[in-house]
Amino acid sequence: MKKIFIPILSFVLMTSVKTIAQDKALAPANEQKTAPVTNNPIIKDKYTGDPAALVYKDKVYLYAGHDEAPNDFNFYKMNEWLVYSSSDMVHWQEHPVPLKVTDFAWAKSDAWAAQVIERNGKFYWYVTVEHGTINGKAIGVAVSDSPTGPFKDALGKALITNDMTTQTNISWDDIDPTVMIDDDGQAYIFWGNTVCHYAKLKANMTELDGPIQTISLPNFTEAPWIHKHKNWYYLSYAYQFPEKIAYAMSKSITGPWEYKGILNEIAGNSNTNHQAIIDFKGKSYFIYHNGSIEPNGGSFRRSVCVDRLFYNKDGSMKRVIMTTEGITK
Repeated sequence: MKKIFIPILSFVLMTSVKTIAQDKALAPANEQKTAPVTNNPIIKDKYTGDPAALVYKDKVYLYAGHDEAPNDFNFYKMNEWLVYSSSDMVHWQEHPVPLKVTDFAWAKSDAWAAQVIERNGKFYWYVTVEHGTINGKAIGVAVSDSPTGPFKDALGKALITNDMTTQTNISWDDIDPTVMIDDDGQAYIFWGNTVCHYAKLKANMTELDGPIQTISLPNFTEAPWIHKHKNWYYLSYAYQFPEKIAYAMSKSITGPWEYKGILNEIAGNSNTNHQAIIDFKGKSYFIYHNGSIEPNGGSFRRSVCVDRLFYNKDGSMKRVIMTTEGITK
């Protein structure tokens, strides 16, 4: 038995050593194949914030402010907006800069949150800027024949100025416009900081059509986003500070609105959170920003990310899970 056992034991030991050596040799290759996917943030060569998105034909167009603040500058420095497009929500193409603050002769600074919407083959871009002569933030409108621009000032003046809203005495309550055309063709614009405002737009998309209204929402800070999914209207917004995203639902774009709770948590090391919600090719997406680009990302050097959004059977939205993987297919 000893003569048989010893060779077998030797063979087993030699085989085990060989297998361990092979595993070690293959380990780097295996690790490389299973390296984590990091599609978020989707834009890594620039700091981008305040995303908005437009689904047009077979593409998604992403619009964002360009955060240009140096590392030692603890506030926003934003002079232009950027545009990207994608056919699959994974690969994004950058287009030439479509719009700058200097394209509005009456504005002096701050390319803050904005949104583009299409009507009758023209693209209208509602932007937040600092007014040059009227104290405070204002909302302007630019127009183009293409979703990628170039855009030009559609009015030669602001659409909304700080003196038109008096519910609060701050100078930055007229910011963050979001626009939607309802099923009957009536367009609406929502905006605000500390107070959520809305108004009808005329068919030309460059004039208000009636009085400015307000909506009471729990802990409303800023960043309203209006969208419709199936038979429900959704008004999401930045909640408290640092900002989470909360939302309300209604059967009508003019309300009444029922508060439904938190949709998205604080965006990491970014005090602000700003969302866009779209449906594209049968899936729903939540587009937001955080401060995740290392080593200098943060509240004033933000980065746009995308994750999936899901609805419950009753129409309410499931809480969004922020991931580094992002959209993979």
